[in-house]
Amino acid sequence: MTLEPISIEGFKPQDPPHQGPVPSISVSPVVDQSNGLPGLENFLRRMNEAGLFGQDLIQRYFAHLNRNRRSKKTIKSYQTTLFAFLVFLKSNGRQHIETATREDICAYVEHEQDRGMRATTVECRARAIYCFYRFLVDRDIVHPKILTRKIRIKTPQPLPRAIDPEDIQALLKAITNLRDRTLILLLLRTGMRIGELLTTKLVDLNLSQRRIEIFEAPKNRVGRVVYISDDVLWALKQWLEQRKYDSAYIFYGYRGRMLSYEAARCMFKKYLSKAGLAHKGYTLHALRHTFASELLNAGMRLECLQQLLGHSSIEMTRRYARLTDNTRREEYFKAMQIIESEEIRGHYRLDRSLPQVS
Repeated sequence: MTLEPISIEGFKPQDPPHQGPVPSISVSPVVDQSNGLPGLENFLRRMNEAGLFGQDLIQRYFAHLNRNRRSKKTIKSYQTTLFAFLVFLKSNGRQHIETATREDICAYVEHEQDRGMRATTVECRARAIYCFYRFLVDRDIVHPKILTRKIRIKTPQPLPRAIDPEDIQALLKAITNLRDRTLILLLLRTGMRIGELLTTKLVDLNLSQRRIEIFEAPKNRVGRVVYISDDVLWALKQWLEQRKYDSAYIFYGYRGRMLSYEAARCMFKKYLSKAGLAHKGYTLHALRHTFASELLNAGMRLECLQQLLGHSSIEMTRRYARLTDNTRREEYFKAMQIIESEEIRGHYRLDRSLPQVS
């Protein structure tokens, strides 16, 4: 599938939709006495209330993660996993983290599977537990045998979901707001994650060189550069002329503040419904999948696409090759044409004179 260049010439921009006053919400400040570690004070308090053990080791471990600049999302995920694992150990009679065994980890994994948890979630939880015990093993706190014969959980590998070209055209025609149209078009032409785009500031944008610099991606903290196509360049110039707030962010929300993910998601769903595409289940991330699929169909090498997408492993990028390999498609139909025309002269009877394949 190939997307045609999209023009917004003649497009009449509208003012961003008026948002009513935000209700005042009183939020009690969280007192963090754990050296600035994200949410650790609350986590340790929960451990204490649940009567869990190993608070000193837990605190040391999350200080280690923080020093290694792991993302807040990762740290929160590890906290959730380790809390559940410690509750499981306690319910099975364990009183110390150091006395846990490989069998305890196996039992916990089976426990989560029996609860109906998805394989990908169980695999992530097992990996988090192993990371924690690797930390303890490296410091001679736990015997290394706990890391032997690690549990390997086979997880599904679904194909990335790209948006059909006809649906892309219908979606863009349904967008009547300049900010929203520019945002969607930018995601489609750069492959940026929505979280990356929402945090992108004007200082990261270089129109003369037609590039956006992502100094540190929120997901994996890997920086990269993405480039601006002709239609995005035109749309961006129009949007920058129409902006009403002197906001640091390229796309802003209420009173110039950073546009939230929830606001962007609701905006996308609104236009999907308007275009009659709500039933297809497209997400903002599908724009990134569409970007990758289109570039591969256009002949871009996997190594180049990997850099544009910011993938740490080329295996992640290779998923798109399973979806959009035009060469494989052409080879298949070429072979099928021969088969359907009955031009095959061989047969499938067993030739006992040939050596057996072991």
